[in-house]
Amino acid sequence: MRLKDKVIIVTGATSGIGKAIAVRAVAEGAKVLIHGIEKVDGEKVVAELGSNTRLCIADLADQATPKKIVDAAIAAFGKIDAVVNNAAIIERNNLGALTPEAFTKTITINLQSALFLIQAAFAELKKSKGCVLNIGSINAYSGESSLLAYSIGKAGLQTMTRNLANAHGVDGVRFNLINPGWILTDREYVDQVKKGMPEGWPEKLGRDNIPFGVMSTPEQLASACVYWLGDESKPFTGSVVELEQFSIIGRNPEK
Repeated sequence: MRLKDKVIIVTGATSGIGKAIAVRAVAEGAKVLIHGIEKVDGEKVVAELGSNTRLCIADLADQATPKKIVDAAIAAFGKIDAVVNNAAIIERNNLGALTPEAFTKTITINLQSALFLIQAAFAELKKSKGCVLNIGSINAYSGESSLLAYSIGKAGLQTMTRNLANAHGVDGVRFNLINPGWILTDREYVDQVKKGMPEGWPEKLGRDNIPFGVMSTPEQLASACVYWLGDESKPFTGSVVELEQFSIIGRNPEK
């Protein structure tokens, strides 16, 4: 078991990529604080994964939430070895449509909350010589025209990761980031149908969108996360890892 007895916080873990990371972490021996905003979904995840998980329902737009998450992890498991900043919202907007309110909402949840969760957990991470794994996006390099605020937030998350890695290697705390490409989550499926894609669209995509002929899955991404959350990746820090099907990083066809 590659994560035996590690205590890991995973935000946005009641569905999608976050849930897949939590499932794999528990399978590898970790204890996981499941964070999310949907109580029913969260309770289902905890029931599925059992006694090595606890649930924390809290809105990342609330400034009190980072401390609440950290306190919940300590109360449940007594320590923190790793934080996975996975939670994010995706609201489509471009230069003409973006409002200050929409921009603030996206940056608050996708970037600011990650920073202040790290801040809240840092004393515990320093004790455990732990790590932070941020889940970014290939959109950080440019992004779709309708993902302006989202792309800005993910670019900020990438720079934040490298800044903190540079600053806190002396503390024994590692900071790394994974930039996934197009991942087939339930939310992504619904989003594309709302945009006009037909039912069953993943099986109808051309090689210009998915060169290997099949979309990447949350479970594949979770497998990669295990390495970065475990001791086998020490002492690597400040790494930005692209998990993408395209050989030219940042290539992102409009969808």
